[in-house]
Amino acid sequence: MPTRRVFLTAAAGVPLAAKAMTRAELPTPALLLDLDAFNANVERMAGFLKKQGRAFRPHAKTHKCPEIARRLIEAGAVGACAAKISEAEALAGGGVTGLLLTSAMVGRWRIERAVRLARRHPETIFSVDDAANARDLNDAAGAARLKLNLAIDLLVGNRTGIEPGERAAELARLIVKLPNLKLAGLQSYSGNSSHVIGFEERRRFSRAAMARAVETRQRIEKSGIACPLVTGGSTGTYNIDSEIDGITEIQPGSFMFMDLDYNRIGGAGGPVYRDFQNALTVLTTVISKPAKDNAIVDGGFKAFSTDKPFPPEAKGLTGVSYAWAGDEHGKLTAAGGGPVPVELGDRVEFIVPHCDPTVNLYDFIQVMKGDAVVAVWPITARGRSQ
Repeated sequence: MPTRRVFLTAAAGVPLAAKAMTRAELPTPALLLDLDAFNANVERMAGFLKKQGRAFRPHAKTHKCPEIARRLIEAGAVGACAAKISEAEALAGGGVTGLLLTSAMVGRWRIERAVRLARRHPETIFSVDDAANARDLNDAAGAARLKLNLAIDLLVGNRTGIEPGERAAELARLIVKLPNLKLAGLQSYSGNSSHVIGFEERRRFSRAAMARAVETRQRIEKSGIACPLVTGGSTGTYNIDSEIDGITEIQPGSFMFMDLDYNRIGGAGGPVYRDFQNALTVLTTVISKPAKDNAIVDGGFKAFSTDKPFPPEAKGLTGVSYAWAGDEHGKLTAAGGGPVPVELGDRVEFIVPHCDPTVNLYDFIQVMKGDAVVAVWPITARGRSQ
C-alpha cells in the first residue's frame, strides 16, 4: 500500500518541516502505528476470510480514519461498519463506501441524517430492531423518494437487538411490506463472545450465539423472503464464526491494531492470542525522575483508555510497571523496588489496554516504518459519537 509523506503536528495540524521526522523528534504523547505490523495484520485477516468464502467488512469504530478504511477496502473489504451516524458521515466524506450502521437510527435527527447519507450512498445499510422505528424510516425514505437498506439487529449478544426467531421474522415480514424499505439481512454481533478467555470456551460460546442468527435466517427464508446477509463476528471470533454455515460476513475491528485486552484472551495455539501483532502504541517521554526507583512519563488518563482493569504495558522494559499518576502523567516503577532503567528525556512506548477508545483520544496517527515517520493519518471521526 503506498504511503503519502505528510507531516503534521498533533496539536494544530500544520506542517512541521519539509524533511521526514523520526520517533525521537515526535511531540509526545503520540499515537503510533507500525505500518509493517498493520499491513501484516490486514493481509492475514483479509486472506483468511477470502479462503473461508466470507465477506470482510471491518469495523471503523476501531480506527475512525478514512485512510485506513480505504486501505482495508483495497485489501478486499466490501466496505466498513460504523457505530454511529456521525462516524459514518465522516467516513463517507473521506470516500469510503459500503457502509453498515450497526446502531439503530432512532430519533428524528438520526433518521434525517440517515436519509441524507443514503441519498449520497444508496448502498448504505442501516440496522433496525423495532417495528415502529422501521415505519419511521419508511416514511422518511418515502418523503425523500428513495429506498433504505435495512439489516435486522438480532439480540445474540448482550447489547441491542430484537429477539431472534419468530419476533425477528415478524419484523422481516413488515419490512418487505413497506414500500420504501429493502431487507438486506441480519446484523448479529455477539460482543460478549469476543473476549471469552480460552479458545475452546470462546468457540462454544460464540457458536451457540450465532446459531440463533442462522436459525432466524432460515425461518425468514422459509416464508419466501430473501435474507442474503448475516453479518457479525469480531477479532476474537473471526476464525470461529467464519466456519459456521449461514454466516456470510465478518466485521472484526481490533485485529488491525491489537491491544492488551485481546492479547490475554488466548488463541488456538496457546494462552496468549498471537494471531495478530501489536501495531498500535503510545509514545511518551520521561519528564521527571524523582528517585532512582521511579520515573514519570507525560502520558496519563488523557493518553490511554482507562476502561480496563489493567494499565498500559511498556515495550522493551522488562520488569517495569506503569501506574496512573493523573490526567497528564504516568509513574514507572521496577519490580522489587529496584532502579528504573530510564533517564530524563528517554522515550517509552506502550501497548495500550484497549485500542478503540485510545484512538479516540488523538487527532492523528503517526505512521512508522522503523524509527521513521512516513505519514500522518487524520483520525477524522474522532469524537463523532452522535
